[in-house]
Amino acid sequence: MDVFDTLTELAAARLRESTLSPFVQPYWDRLNEQRYSPGTARQYMNCLAHFAHWSRRRHFSLGTLDQHIVVFVEEHLPRCTCATPVQRSRNQVRAALQVLMAVVGASGIQQDSRKGSQIDEQLQRFDEHLLHAKGLAGSTRLRRTSIIRGLLSTTSDSMTPSADELRQFLAQELSRMSAASGGVTATAVRSYLHFRAFEGDDVKHLLPVVAAPAHWRLAPLPQTLAPDEVRRLLVAFPVDLPSRLRCYALVRCLVDLGLRSSEAIALELDDIDWEAGTVRIGASKSRRADVLPLPQVTGAAIADYIRSERPQTTSRRVFVRHVAPVDEPVAADVVRRAVRQAYRRAGLQYTRVHILRHTLAARLLNTGGTLKEVADVLRHRELDTSLIYAKVDFARLSAVAMPWPGSRP
Repeated sequence: MDVFDTLTELAAARLRESTLSPFVQPYWDRLNEQRYSPGTARQYMNCLAHFAHWSRRRHFSLGTLDQHIVVFVEEHLPRCTCATPVQRSRNQVRAALQVLMAVVGASGIQQDSRKGSQIDEQLQRFDEHLLHAKGLAGSTRLRRTSIIRGLLSTTSDSMTPSADELRQFLAQELSRMSAASGGVTATAVRSYLHFRAFEGDDVKHLLPVVAAPAHWRLAPLPQTLAPDEVRRLLVAFPVDLPSRLRCYALVRCLVDLGLRSSEAIALELDDIDWEAGTVRIGASKSRRADVLPLPQVTGAAIADYIRSERPQTTSRRVFVRHVAPVDEPVAADVVRRAVRQAYRRAGLQYTRVHILRHTLAARLLNTGGTLKEVADVLRHRELDTSLIYAKVDFARLSAVAMPWPGSRP
């Protein structure tokens, strides 16, 4: 059977146009030989097509396939916006690509494990530098090391890219992302070059190569939900929804408290003072602990989840996995998936979780709050971070707006 006849037109096109095309039929044959069910085999083929589509712009050697799989799973999947059909479950994609590794290995192509171990060692030192010398949060460090892993996997034998390799990497990355994301990539590369210079390597000549795209941070309006959209979102949890109480409680934490995804999943049972009606936000991006009032509706949603849906577990985290291993806390992608699916059920054309944080800031301002109060609730270390929300303070803006020339008084 020709495997391409079993795929959707889009998946087949993605595989035919990629460097993985010669391995598609052996990959399908291996799935059949190992007696994968037809449904799982089709899902694995979609995973392979997704990876092939992503890899087209990277032009990497099959000898570094294992390194690029790490970048794809850890960096791309959590932020994936590729057109369907694609699989975004990291566990499933990782398993599907392990089969690809076996097929490529059986063809005689060896992975450059020596370079891979060198990259891992280099990235570990870079991560320690970001933590101890720069004091960056874990999510920021993970993002930067993922970007640099992609850069180093495209270089030649040395761990230092040449100017041409650096230009090619930046051109490929910036061509597929927004100006804001491009700025993050450029910042990560500059940070890595400064780290190499700190270690005594001669890389200063590469710094002028790294130019971030023009992006004015405070130029756009913060995207927010209207009050009616918030109400639609909060009722978009039907009784037959799997893990309904956990999804609802997570969304209430984001809507009512303005928590980041990482802060919501880090909540522990001991952080909630039910008698005082407060919640302690621990290891947040601001690297400090904050105590916030716990709204009654938010506390009720969390309590319903703990009493009625949370499995018995030794974990002290509030939100835990509902399938094995249940002693593990949920990951941030559970929060993102819960919010995005709720948007879809509510008929809202949003995808970003951070919009709910912006919405809380706008609601505080438009009900008489100040920027200082917004900064306190959102736990910003500097008031300047909250200045962008002045653009959605419509009551105060209308008081200082000048009449349009020629308009009637």
